[in-house]
Amino acid sequence: MTDQELLDRAFKALENAYAPYSNYRVGACVLCKDGTTFPGCNIENASYGATNCAERTAIFSAYANGYRRDDIEAIAIVCEGKTMASPCGICRQVLSELIPADAKMLLANREKYMETTIEELLPLSFGSKDL
Repeated sequence: MTDQELLDRAFKALENAYAPYSNYRVGACVLCKDGTTFPGCNIENASYGATNCAERTAIFSAYANGYRRDDIEAIAIVCEGKTMASPCGICRQVLSELIPADAKMLLANREKYMETTIEELLPLSFGSKDL
């Protein structure tokens, strides 16, 4: 799958976002090595701590369907904001445990995108190896 196809799927997922408080819609799409994709969008809640971000929705969906860390090839995270989407701290922590350190991450808005990895976004992460 091309980067653009993965980004397009993430933008399609963004359409389902439930963001009545922030009006900041985010979409994500996980790509597994076998070609299976899992979309996700942000889902807000009046109790803000109960809100779930798009990338966690997508990765949790992959795991709920039996996929694991070594099955994941890439994730795209997109928004309609002025700057490219970027995972919050909680999402960086979750992704650092649930996707390979070198999995491709595409961060985008409607105008541009960049490629990075969770290892680049969260160096010296805390994980199971630290317990």
